[in-house]
Amino acid sequence: MPFFNQSIFSPAVFFLTGIPGLEISHAWISIPFCCLYVVALSGNGMILFVIITQSSLHQPMYYFLSMLSFTDLGLCLSTLVTMLGIFWSNATEISFDACISQMFFIHGFTFMESSVLLAMAFDRFVAICNPLRYATVLTNSRIIKAGFAIVVRGTAALVPLLLLLKRLSFCRSHVLHHSYCFHPDVMKLSCTDTKINSAFGLAIVISTAGIDSVLILLSYVLIIRSVLSIASPEEQKKAFSTCVSHISAVAIFYIPMISLSLVHRFGKHAPPYVHTLIANVYLLIPPVMNPIIYSVKTKQIRKAVLKIFLYKRV
Repeated sequence: MPFFNQSIFSPAVFFLTGIPGLEISHAWISIPFCCLYVVALSGNGMILFVIITQSSLHQPMYYFLSMLSFTDLGLCLSTLVTMLGIFWSNATEISFDACISQMFFIHGFTFMESSVLLAMAFDRFVAICNPLRYATVLTNSRIIKAGFAIVVRGTAALVPLLLLLKRLSFCRSHVLHHSYCFHPDVMKLSCTDTKINSAFGLAIVISTAGIDSVLILLSYVLIIRSVLSIASPEEQKKAFSTCVSHISAVAIFYIPMISLSLVHRFGKHAPPYVHTLIANVYLLIPPVMNPIIYSVKTKQIRKAVLKIFLYKRV
């Protein structure tokens, strides 16, 4: 990574990072990243398309799945330009305002995805623990309101967070550790006091992803208790099978998020490429894996996709 003199470059400019030490191979490294983006964009686009066009999928569970695919598409598009720009043309420079905008979308879609996963957990809880009231609890109007609340919740807290970031002065190296702008990464480059920013950022994470994860865990405790009360092993197996896809989606979302947070807080002495790889996994693996998981594990989605591609063969 070249050295950037802080006296030459304006504080309004940052420099993104590719894979440290492998800059000469960025063109080749871009190939798997391109493949991941293609899979994520086409997979989530297909999920949205089949749910919109197939009337048999106009049910609460699939409405929430469409919200999940929408947030995954948003996450992919938020990083696509900067990441491939670095690998293809070494376009590492990004203005401070563009960096703030990218952070807004990345963190906004991340918080929205957490909320969608919580809504999907509630959907499974009602379907298994109180199936007779499922249709009356999860009505279309309530799902629309839930979607609106998810968007508002995912974006409202970011405005003060980013305004607090704009008040900071940056007099250190302007080189970021990732291929995109990430709030903790940018905040570390400030030469002013960031205690308020750090505390507010932590409070937002706890009040969104933290609370969501606890409520998701609680919902599955109640689901397990309800399923174990079912006498028939076949019914237990069927009930648990309806939750496998959602549990997988929760795992591939929260595990990379927790890993990235731990690296930022405790991995000061970790090699630079560790930060970069975990950061890329954090934003790319969920959008890539979610459509694959739901296409494989959810029979209705799989049949709808096959119906579109194979027509009369289905």
